[in-house]
Amino acid sequence: MPSLCRKCFNTFNEKGRCPRCSSPFVVSHNELFNLNIAHMDCDAFYASVEKRNNPELADKPVIIGGGKRGVVSTACYIARIRGIKSAMPMFKALEKCPDAVVIRPRMKLYADISHQIREMMNDITPLVEPLSLDEAFMDLSGTQKLHGVPPAVMLAKLMDRIYEKLGLTGSIGLSHNKFLAKIASDLDKPNGYSIIGEAETDSFLRDKSIRLIWGVGVSMQQSLEKAGIRTFCDLLRWDRKELVKKFGSMGDRLWFLARGQDRRVVSNSDRIKSISNEMTLIENTNDLRVLEGNLWRLCEKVSSRAKAKGLAGTIMILKLKSSKHKLITRRVTLRDPTQLADILFRSTFPLLKSSIVNGPFRLVGAGMSGLCLASQTEREPELIDDGAVNRIKVERVTDEIREKFGDEAMIKGRSLL
Repeated sequence: MPSLCRKCFNTFNEKGRCPRCSSPFVVSHNELFNLNIAHMDCDAFYASVEKRNNPELADKPVIIGGGKRGVVSTACYIARIRGIKSAMPMFKALEKCPDAVVIRPRMKLYADISHQIREMMNDITPLVEPLSLDEAFMDLSGTQKLHGVPPAVMLAKLMDRIYEKLGLTGSIGLSHNKFLAKIASDLDKPNGYSIIGEAETDSFLRDKSIRLIWGVGVSMQQSLEKAGIRTFCDLLRWDRKELVKKFGSMGDRLWFLARGQDRRVVSNSDRIKSISNEMTLIENTNDLRVLEGNLWRLCEKVSSRAKAKGLAGTIMILKLKSSKHKLITRRVTLRDPTQLADILFRSTFPLLKSSIVNGPFRLVGAGMSGLCLASQTEREPELIDDGAVNRIKVERVTDEIREKFGDEAMIKGRSLL
């Protein structure tokens, strides 16, 4: 059986330890050297960066997230063992793991490291499709002639280089399409290397839960379960036309995915369409001061992500969810793009005030779309108040101070509401 040593990159045709270096760190599969589509996912990326930068955190549960009203962005594997999950309200996370070290996200730091990883990916293939700061698809078709080794070997070398240069680990999924590559990358975390071959696709998927399908959220899962669809095997019993009739375009997608078919290509031309952040409140509220404080914190997070990515937006977005789960979305379009928290907040706060009659609210969110490169922005949007220029200067100085001394170095009073 074709095998690859992830330690010395030796390739051989037998299972077991590497005959060259005796390492047990070996991946074996019949289609190991015939597959070209990969998904790489960094392991607990934000938390791993913080642990790398502070070795004292190595054996401690680490949560990346906001204050008690915020949610968990990510958690290290020690915290995950204790039941901590992404998007969990912070107060619930601290109930489960009261000794956790909570660190506010440092998006610029994470974005800088993500850029370094992306450059390493680009060294082995021009077809890299980022999904977020910590994961991306790669198409390595036709790269063997260039590098002199199969894609499977290049991927092992990539992960070794990321660890040597940045001190971080990630997990690789290798398959014959994007859908299966993404599933594979999550099979053996952390520091995993998993393969789903074409010949085994049907047998692998048949008894798996539909929760494996990327994009099937809680609401969609409930709709599928009401229709008696809980596994891929259940999906296979449905006619394609009936799935489309019942679930629309998603039904058509489900029909193909049930058979392990995914025709999407890996594209490096996809651009981020929007940046947003939201939080579920500890309790439903109509208190404008409480909502204002949460909105400001969200605007700062969105602004921080935009600045880290070098992006600016023209459409400012407010998102609210009432206690009855009614979703309210409001937008305002600016004359010029911006990435500033102050402008995002001052654009969305009036929308919040005018929507307060629809409360109480259980969730609030902020975002921006209509994105472009910040370098293309020639001027900041015109504001009607005289203090706008000074506030912009203060925000830029605040960014510089936080970059040097951390996010807690300067906190605006509004964020304490």
